[in-house]
Amino acid sequence: MQVFDRIGGDDYEQVVFCHDRASGLRAVVAIHSTCLGPALGGTRFYPYASEDDALEDVLRLARGMTYKAAAAGLDLGGGKAVIIGDPVLLRSEALIRAYARFVDSLGGRYITAEDVGTTQADMDLIRRETRHVTGVSRGLGGSGDPSAATAYGVLYAMKAVSRHLWDTTSLDGRHAVVSGVGKVGYGLVRHLVEERARVTVSDVAPAAVERAVRDFGVDSIPPEKAHAVEADFYSPCALGRVLNANTIAELRCAAVVGSANNQLEDAGCAELIEQAGVLYAPDFVVNAGGVVNIAEELIGYHRERAYASVRRIFDTTSAVIGQAASLGITTAEAANRLAERRLAEVGRIQLIRTTSRRGNP
Repeated sequence: MQVFDRIGGDDYEQVVFCHDRASGLRAVVAIHSTCLGPALGGTRFYPYASEDDALEDVLRLARGMTYKAAAAGLDLGGGKAVIIGDPVLLRSEALIRAYARFVDSLGGRYITAEDVGTTQADMDLIRRETRHVTGVSRGLGGSGDPSAATAYGVLYAMKAVSRHLWDTTSLDGRHAVVSGVGKVGYGLVRHLVEERARVTVSDVAPAAVERAVRDFGVDSIPPEKAHAVEADFYSPCALGRVLNANTIAELRCAAVVGSANNQLEDAGCAELIEQAGVLYAPDFVVNAGGVVNIAEELIGYHRERAYASVRRIFDTTSAVIGQAASLGITTAEAANRLAERRLAEVGRIQLIRTTSRRGNP
């Protein structure tokens, strides 16, 4: 991979490689845009097969965060970080705090948070080295684990899709297949059961499936078959790129509404989903609840205010579906246009304010 060509192609503002030999830290921080504000995005701790894979993932995720924050109406930009390695084997206080020092060195251009492979305890450790972190424990003035808010937002996206398809926000009796029952997926299953939906779960980790089945009395299915189950909703809640030419051809659901980032293998998959007669709720609109929630920490966290903001995912999802239908475009394109319009319009205002300040010393 030609690193500078890859970064320049999508106009990334900054990519930082972080290395601390003593602790074993190898990390990459990608700042895609600070057009609307500081770049907010989680830190993923994952055993990538190669450094190229890690770089590709962090770049995709950072760009997705720009669009997620913009579509959600936040005054924040998009960034992401990855720590390369198995968190079970490599995680240590020294490594996390060394990583936090690198975050701090960016001077607030990047604000980190929890993601796959990292925990609230990690965020609390990072907080000891830098204030540029969200999702810390409530004892430190934070909002805690953002996964609950993410799951809550997915629920309201499902309600918006339900109103569009069946003219009701009730999920009573609807069948949802939740693929990936980690922190977000497990929380989503809880909400769906409370809504009296029928739920089928899958996960590559048998213990996660056993826990969901035990706690909620739901059905289960092997993960490689989850996308092909006949259902109202297919909800990918694990890692991305699960929707490709092969899996889309096997979909038997009415709608895809899930929390996983970058669900489409490539941009062309949005057209394939539409041709298959399946409604796709764009992932960066659906899964914004966690970011909306932790963004409240930046002004002083108040849970009720935060969750009221998360519920607005219903309105955003409805607007995207409506625009796609009226313009004859895919929901993915409609979501992109929504985010890009705000980046252009509000970003221009930010530039005016910056210019004004420079002109008035």
